[in-house]
Amino acid sequence: MTLAAIPPMSDSVFALTLALLLLAPLAIAGVALVNTGLGRSRSAAQSILGCLGIVAVAAVVFAMLGATFTGSPEGAGHSFLLFGKNWNWLGAGPWMLGELNSDSPRSQLALLFEFLSVALTALIPWGSGAERLRLTVGCAVAALLSALVFPLAAHWIWGGGWLAQLGVNFGLGAGFLDGGGAATVHMIGGLSALTVVWIAGPRKGKFPKEGLATAMPGHNTVAVLFGCLLALVGWMAWNVAGAILWLHAPNSALAGTAVNTLLSASMALIAAFTVTRIRFGKPDASICANGWLAGLVASSAGAGLISPAAALLVGLVAGLATPLLVELLELALSIDDPSGAVSVHAGGGLWGILAVGLFAPPAGQLLAQLVGIAALLGLALPLIYLLFRMLDRVLPFGANEEGERLGMDLHELGGSAYPEFVIHRDESQR
Repeated sequence: MTLAAIPPMSDSVFALTLALLLLAPLAIAGVALVNTGLGRSRSAAQSILGCLGIVAVAAVVFAMLGATFTGSPEGAGHSFLLFGKNWNWLGAGPWMLGELNSDSPRSQLALLFEFLSVALTALIPWGSGAERLRLTVGCAVAALLSALVFPLAAHWIWGGGWLAQLGVNFGLGAGFLDGGGAATVHMIGGLSALTVVWIAGPRKGKFPKEGLATAMPGHNTVAVLFGCLLALVGWMAWNVAGAILWLHAPNSALAGTAVNTLLSASMALIAAFTVTRIRFGKPDASICANGWLAGLVASSAGAGLISPAAALLVGLVAGLATPLLVELLELALSIDDPSGAVSVHAGGGLWGILAVGLFAPPAGQLLAQLVGIAALLGLALPLIYLLFRMLDRVLPFGANEEGERLGMDLHELGGSAYPEFVIHRDESQR
């Protein structure tokens, strides 16, 4: 299997891919609903407004700067020679989308795919910082991710960069493969979420000096579960479009890509339902929702490459791992992640990347995927941490005590998402 040659795109495939990309924002809407529903009611309006603001900032910054550094497989890149090999590290696209109208149809669709991807990437850490990140901080985080971090990863993987060329340069399978963004979107977003939680710290009262972590359940389970259904539609379209653009999948593989996405999410939900039923005596709706999303995330890397049986196994592992990761991060590591983004996106994305190496056919593919994981953990994570630490010195990540006591709706917006209801304070803050 070789992905080096980029086939021409017919008018019918162009129309199909464009239609799929117009459905893909439902995945963003689904994640936004899940993030908002898993938070408490007194910060719901600020949360959903933050989602809109982050998408807007990500789009504008990516258009102004990030798209230049991302480049495209058909364009030039900044590279250097090392050990006799060409290492393409940074894109060299036109400034401010200056050549958009003259680009090939495939390049135009790839750019639209990247716009949606950078928006979702920037949205992921917002959920982890719920109830203590201010709107300005969330938008500033989105700007950093859109200007530098996402473009670097996207160029390495989708823009003809050094990870994509591992097959050509070193004979490692078909190079690093990530059809739907398990690495480029979800691992980058999940690692950003982990960094935000490290810097912002936990919510007030989450980890008292004595006893276990305080339960702070989400306020709207219906919104969370409906968000999961919306996300399914967007994810199926997203993965099929990614298979066309980045894996060069033939038409005969497109329906199977959508089926594999559904199977992975379904098996993950069943696994998470079973684990929480055994663990707590009753299934936990929020963890089941996170399991569903983890199955979607894990399918993102290789839904267009693996068999349905492998997709079921991918979902099973994602669904079993999610409740365990959520509990490990909260109880053992004292990480306060209201949306579960670290477990879902970083954990699910890492497993999905690894699964491509285990189940995709090219020889050497597993090693290529491992090199990609090492690059994200060894290069992208330190860069994210450095950028966010510098930002924290200018815009402190955590809200002040008054903001957390009142709730971010009153503190930042001057009104509640649910003004007809009386919102009581937590016992831990009385």
